[in-house]
Amino acid sequence: MTEVRKKIIRKFTGLVVADKMDKTVVVKIDRRVENKKYHKKFLVTKRYKCHDPKNEYKIGDKVEFIGCRPLSKEKRWRVISKV
Repeated sequence: MTEVRKKIIRKFTGLVVADKMDKTVVVKIDRRVENKKYHKKFLVTKRYKCHDPKNEYKIGDKVEFIGCRPLSKEKRWRVISKV
């Protein structure tokens, strides 16, 4: 019997916070999390380095990006489009 594996596509939307690097932008994602015991809600921020081959995205742009193969030590994401 042959197993059929479905490819998981990781897709996120975030805000560009840095564009100083060549062909790379840093995208920030904020999400609200609730503490299990005390039920206090707080903000968790995560930053992703994303590949931008044409250097077209600037600070303040809201972009959509997906996971891809490793492009460098920290880059595993590629920007698809501006939202």
